[in-house]
Amino acid sequence: MPVVRIFLLTALTMAAFAGNSVLCRMALKETEIDAVSFTSIRLVSGAVVLWLIVHLRQRGSRHARDNRHSNEKGSWFSAAVLFGYASCFSFAYLTLSAATGALLLFGAVQATMIGYGIWSGERLGRWQWLGVALALSGTVGLFLPGLTAPPWVGALLMLGAGIAWGVYSLRGKGAVDPIGVTAGNFMRGVAFALLLSAVLLQQMKLDGWGISYAIASGAVASGLGYVLWYTVLPYLRATSAATVQLSVPVITAFGGVVLLGEAISVRLVLAAVAILGGIGLVVVERK
Repeated sequence: MPVVRIFLLTALTMAAFAGNSVLCRMALKETEIDAVSFTSIRLVSGAVVLWLIVHLRQRGSRHARDNRHSNEKGSWFSAAVLFGYASCFSFAYLTLSAATGALLLFGAVQATMIGYGIWSGERLGRWQWLGVALALSGTVGLFLPGLTAPPWVGALLMLGAGIAWGVYSLRGKGAVDPIGVTAGNFMRGVAFALLLSAVLLQQMKLDGWGISYAIASGAVASGLGYVLWYTVLPYLRATSAATVQLSVPVITAFGGVVLLGEAISVRLVLAAVAILGGIGLVVVERK
């Protein structure tokens, strides 16, 4: 694949991942839709798009028989973790700004994966440990009491969403058909979302624009975003793939300022520099 095309697809993918945060915050802040409905619509629309892509890919493949059950891959456990991520993500954005939520989410995802590597016996060098300490200090600084500290309930929910996504990513690592696996997990995840929607039916609030934002988040930012990512991922080195994701919170912050009129505090900037810089030290030095 040409270098220019790899660059453009990677940039588009990062914009899609950042779009999830902006769309969710926009829907829950500016429309009447509730967090559960947003989650359900997001998962349903994502599942539909991924199923269509898998189905079209099978029809165009010479080995359709071998790939006939691609959309049946995945597992119920991974689907439950996916649903946990999506639901915590939505509820967190009831109170968090787009930029703060993306920073906490990304930090928690990377911390989960780095922590798993250490637990599995991976050794870190001195610069990597410095990166871990720097990222932790940034997280602590973000939570210190003050006018610009994020609401602790929303922050904890977003950290939970990040941990869930980290676990989901670790479970899918090395999948032969990651798009098929993702499609299968999204389809199973719909069952969890619809069950929660049924339990909280009396609290459901729907809004035309809110529904549109949820569909865009599921179909475009999630469904097509993951397809783009898995398409370009084989052409990126592991360190490049990890490092390029540092741009997601930055893109999200820019989107929050332009589309939502959010202010960027000095505390958030300093925390972002510490957290993203620390993570960058770890992932760049990893082999």
